[in-house]
Amino acid sequence: MSDAKRPPDAATRTLAGPRTLALPKIRLKVLKGPDKGTTVTLEQDEILIGGADGAQLRLTDPTVSRNHCTIRLTPKGPLLRDLASTNGSRIDGVEVREAFVPRGATLELGHTQVRFEALDESVELPLADSERFGRLWGRSTAMRRLFALAGRVAASDVTVLIEGETGTGKDALAESIHQASPRTAGPLIVVDCGAVPPNLFESELFGHERGAFTGADRARAGAFEEAEGGTLFLDEIGELPLPLQPKLLRVLEAREVRRIGSAQPRKINVRVVAATNRDLREEVNRGSFRQDLYFRLEVMRLRVPPLRERPDDIPVLVEHFRSLAKPGDAAPPFSEETLRNFVAHPWPGNVRELRNAVERLAVLDDVPFATPAAPEAPDGGEPVDIRVPFKDAKNALTDRFERRYLTAMLEATGGNISEAARRAGIDRVYLLRLMGRYGLRKPRE
Repeated sequence: MSDAKRPPDAATRTLAGPRTLALPKIRLKVLKGPDKGTTVTLEQDEILIGGADGAQLRLTDPTVSRNHCTIRLTPKGPLLRDLASTNGSRIDGVEVREAFVPRGATLELGHTQVRFEALDESVELPLADSERFGRLWGRSTAMRRLFALAGRVAASDVTVLIEGETGTGKDALAESIHQASPRTAGPLIVVDCGAVPPNLFESELFGHERGAFTGADRARAGAFEEAEGGTLFLDEIGELPLPLQPKLLRVLEAREVRRIGSAQPRKINVRVVAATNRDLREEVNRGSFRQDLYFRLEVMRLRVPPLRERPDDIPVLVEHFRSLAKPGDAAPPFSEETLRNFVAHPWPGNVRELRNAVERLAVLDDVPFATPAAPEAPDGGEPVDIRVPFKDAKNALTDRFERRYLTAMLEATGGNISEAARRAGIDRVYLLRLMGRYGLRKPRE
C-alpha cells in the first residue's frame, strides 16, 4: 500500500457531504443483579460491559466476566459482541456471540439483566473530510471516522492500540500515525511479535550486554533504544509471551529499560503503537494476556474495519492500486463488470487480498480470488478406485483436502500463521506441522 511513487498529496480529494455521523444515544439500565438501578448512557463509539475497572458499565456480579461484552454503535444499529465470557451473553433469552440489539431488548449477562433503550437524542461523531490518511484510503463513513480519530491521535503522544483483521492495513495506519506526528523526524522501529522466537523476545525489545548469555559476543541495543525520539510499533502484540508481559508493562510505566546483563536502567523517549488481529479483552478472559498491560496499551484504541464492512471503499482502492501496478504506464481502467465483481467479493484477506488481485489483473488480465475451495459433493466428487484399500483411499482424499484447504487459508490470511490457525480452529504448532508435511510456505505478498 506504499505511495512512494506519487507525491504525498496527489489525487487526495476533499469529500462533500456531512462532517459528522449522527447515531442514536443508547441508555443501559440494570434491572436485576447486585447493581440494580445503575444507568449508563452510551455517547461514544463503543463501551465495555463487565467487572473490569475500565468498563463503562461496571458490574459487580461475580457471574459477569471482567471483559464480558461490548456494544458498538454502527450505522446499522448497536452491535453487541460477547468477549468469550464465562457465562455468555443473551438478548431476550437467546445466547449470542455477535448480534444487533433491538430497541427495548433485555440483555442477560450472568445473573444480571440490563434493559437496552434507544433515546431520541443523537451522538455526533466527527468525520474526516478527506478520503486519505497517510497510506490508507477510503471514503466510507467507517474510514472517515477512523481518519478523524487517527488525526487527533497522531497529534498527541499517547500509546495507541490498533485492532483489525489480518490484511486490513494496521501496519499502514501505524506508519501513517508516526508520519503525521511530531516524532516524524525520529525513527519508526517495527517488531513483529509473531515472528520473534520466544527465547529472543527480551533481547529483541530491551537489548543485552556482552556476555549476558551464551552467544552474546557483543552488546546490542534493543528496539526501545533504537526507537529513541521516535515510535516503536509492536505488531501482533497478542503473540507476546505471558512471562514477558510484566516486563513490558514496567517499561511502559517507568519509561526506562534495562538491558539483559546490566544493572543500569536507561531512560527512553519513545511512543508505543501496538497492533493485534485479536481482541485482547478476550485474551484477558482466557488468561493469555494481562489486564493491566491491556489497559496500559489501550490509552487510545483504533479499529480498522474489515473490507466487507466498507464496500464503498473498494472502487477507490481498486483505482489506487491499479495506478500503482504499472508505475509510469497509462494503465486502462477496469470494466464496470470487473468492478461489480470486486464489490461483490467478500475479501476474507481484506485490503491485502484486494491489492494482490488488482496487481494480478493488471499484469495477467485474471482475477484468481483467494476464496477457500468448496468441499466436493458426495455424489459428484472425484472417482473412487475400489482397488485401493479403504484406509489408503481415505487418507489420500484427506491429504488432498488438507493441502487445498491450507493453501486457500494461507492465501486468504496473507500468510499470517496465527490468523490462519485461529480461523481454522486449530493449534498454531499443528498448522506449522501440516505446512511442513505438504511443503507449503507463506504466500508471497
